[in-house]
Amino acid sequence: MKTQVTRRSFLATAGCVGGGLALGSRLAPALFADEQPSQLAVTCRDVILAKAGQPDLWSALKSIGAEGVEIVVMEDMSLPGIFHPTKKYTLATTEGVEQLAADAKAAGQRITGFCLANRFEERPKVEIKWCTQAAQAAQTLGVPAIRLDVVPARLSKADFLKVAVAALRKIMAQTESTGVAFGIENHGHTTNDPKFLNALFKGVGSQRLGLTLDTGNFYWYGHPLSKVYEYFETFAPRVFHTHCKSIRFPAEDRERQRPIGWKYMEYNCPIDRGDIDFARVVAILRKAGYHNDLCVEDESLGKCSGPAEVTQTVAGEIELLKRLRS
Repeated sequence: MKTQVTRRSFLATAGCVGGGLALGSRLAPALFADEQPSQLAVTCRDVILAKAGQPDLWSALKSIGAEGVEIVVMEDMSLPGIFHPTKKYTLATTEGVEQLAADAKAAGQRITGFCLANRFEERPKVEIKWCTQAAQAAQTLGVPAIRLDVVPARLSKADFLKVAVAALRKIMAQTESTGVAFGIENHGHTTNDPKFLNALFKGVGSQRLGLTLDTGNFYWYGHPLSKVYEYFETFAPRVFHTHCKSIRFPAEDRERQRPIGWKYMEYNCPIDRGDIDFARVVAILRKAGYHNDLCVEDESLGKCSGPAEVTQTVAGEIELLKRLRS
């Protein structure tokens, strides 16, 4: 079951991808290369930052101590998660890309991932075009990875696997020159199944296709905690991006196989209060040669009393990951 992909073989096949905002360069300095600094960027998803009570995304990132951000990209290449009182951000134009690059640089922030919510079953041609456009923008901006959603609407896993493999093969072929990696999130009822993930990676056959490792989702799916760490180790060589979140189940429920999504809204929590040991997570990723980000995705923030508590909570998660990354 252990994948044979290594970080070094990925580099040999796919080339290097960027870690800075070097607008206009063919390929910015490589984030995944062995010679890069070993310190991981500690970042946050853009979609949770509007709750921090700041006037714009860049101020919100500063308030929590983040070093970068994952950005949602819509199919029209708009960026709705980058909230600002006077600006609307887009990747659809050269001017829009330049504005994003300049503002991120001025804020001292890196963009470590794009996030796409795909519907491969329903509209594969649209998804191929969208992913290709996103990869071209990512190359220009030095964004190393694009998060993908590979989830069926109606098809069985077996039938959906064929659709997903066919679409992803075309995406890998059309984006080869960009060197940008694609990370399928282990998400929902399908890609939290390790058998499906392995079959998908084997079917596509590209070492630029890997995982956006969501640390909470294998646990959400019902896998016992010890099994969750086994999956982290199995897929670590294919991780290109992360979503860091956690759950705190009662002690007697941690090692049993639970129903999918069992009491998630009751037990989800910040990463510094949950069952998942992030020192162990970071060690697993580092051992596999991972060099991108540790990106906070706290889905428990609705339990906070207001913006001040949201900021304090996420800042605590950011600080924990900064302590653990070295």
